[in-house]
Amino acid sequence: MARLRLGPLLRYVDEECATVWVEANRPCVAEVRCADGAYGSAPTFQIDGHHYALVPVTGLTPGTGTTYEVVLDGGLVWPEPDSAFPPSTIRTPDHTAAPAGPVRVTFGSCRWAAPPADEHDPVGPDALDSLAARLAADPDAERPDVLVLLGDQVYADETSPATRKWLARRRDLTDPPGTQVADYQEYTHLYYESWLDPDIRWLLSTVPSCMIFDDHDVIDDWNTSAAWLRDMRATPWWQERILSGLMSYWVHQHIGNLPPSELALDPVYAAVRATPDGTDALREFAARADADPGCVRWSYRRDFGRVRLLMVDTRAARVLDEQHRAMLDPDEAEWIRAQALDGQDAAPGAYDHLLIGTSLPWLLPHLVHDAEGWNAALCRGERGARWARFGENLRRRADLEHWAAFPTSFDALTELIEEAGSGPAAPATVSVLSGDVHHAYVAEPGWPGGAAAAPAARVLQLTCSPVHNSIPASIRVGFRFGWSRAGRALGRRFARHARATAPRINWRKTGGPWFGNQLMTLTMRDRTADLALDQADAKAGGLTRAAERRLT
Repeated sequence: MARLRLGPLLRYVDEECATVWVEANRPCVAEVRCADGAYGSAPTFQIDGHHYALVPVTGLTPGTGTTYEVVLDGGLVWPEPDSAFPPSTIRTPDHTAAPAGPVRVTFGSCRWAAPPADEHDPVGPDALDSLAARLAADPDAERPDVLVLLGDQVYADETSPATRKWLARRRDLTDPPGTQVADYQEYTHLYYESWLDPDIRWLLSTVPSCMIFDDHDVIDDWNTSAAWLRDMRATPWWQERILSGLMSYWVHQHIGNLPPSELALDPVYAAVRATPDGTDALREFAARADADPGCVRWSYRRDFGRVRLLMVDTRAARVLDEQHRAMLDPDEAEWIRAQALDGQDAAPGAYDHLLIGTSLPWLLPHLVHDAEGWNAALCRGERGARWARFGENLRRRADLEHWAAFPTSFDALTELIEEAGSGPAAPATVSVLSGDVHHAYVAEPGWPGGAAAAPAARVLQLTCSPVHNSIPASIRVGFRFGWSRAGRALGRRFARHARATAPRINWRKTGGPWFGNQLMTLTMRDRTADLALDQADAKAGGLTRAAERRLT
């Protein structure tokens, strides 16, 4: 009998169709049967002994909600018998309705898998678990239209005690990579540990999600520099690690990000499904992607009515040559630019709000920004070979690899945001959604020349992390200092030492920093936008509102 091994995950949803991702225990046909008659089915495909399906569901009615069931080879497997959770639902938007309904985008990053409910949680309650509990307690309450997970969905390099015990039963942990994951099977275990959490499993079955990787989905400092990559490729275990990381990301996260129309044209998806065992086809793809990042695009675009989301790959698309460092290779950068400006040449434009999802913040505390620009200048040899060696060592130890560490790319993103937010078709807001830095804040840029030279759109850096992780007290102090006047003055000294050019914009922190396990939610209706920050509170037994404000 076919059984459900992982999922279901509700991924893509529009007015009339959706996709539901599942893993089964053996080859079978997966069906999604909706209470309103909408339906979809797909045979599983096999990767390294695992059986997956991404089921396209068609016939949905705009502006409605319907419960659904998952059936494998004719047997009902979801919802589970005697489940304590409400039925999973697919809720479709109706973007032609007047007045238009709101679009709610909840986002965050950096989630260690929560321990079992009967064990002590050393980093406090999980914000996603808390969101699930809130929605399960009141199924008719306002819920996100999409959950945007901005990286570090799993931690391949910081495994839990339970996972380390499981790894020790497979292999000798004194051999590299030790307690880190080594291959595809071990990656799948991370997803089981994270997504079989009952609250998370139900939440992901009923709220659509968009995802992108960050470094810990593969390894800390992934692609931080050309020297780092050379060192990793010289180790005997790295090749299997990177191929397995890309393969597991493609299966568990990437394909669910895409609409059915794009999947139908995807040659890798077709090749994997065209054979009884797609392992070799996917492994060959992962090898090409590792050898030539320009041959694959992990970035993608999603439109939610008049809200456009651009999810940007800030890890695999990097150009690492020190003299030509870039966060995005030229083709990727051009694609992002085209998507941001598509349809904005007429008034009104194609969207009222532009969201740029990038795991790494664009605007950082001033001291951190200047330190990263200083470090980048040292590493490319501005102060000689000795300083370059020092800079490379510091870059790895201090994680100096955000947009500020790629000055040309920082300027290019700034210019794109300025262009997208200007002119008669300008959106009301351009928001950069980020995580990574284990605290939350709001920052706003200013342009030389003041308000007259600024874009018409309100531009914001919205950073929210972690969902479930920790940050040492010393780092908290460091981030607070980084925003201070003294920190800014120290940053200028770094910039002068590196002979770095000052950025053409200035910015200020207008909210935070907030520390804790947390989620941000943007609610956009027509040309208005509201922001809320919710934190997981053990004393309150759920999410508590830490901040809220009207943006436009």
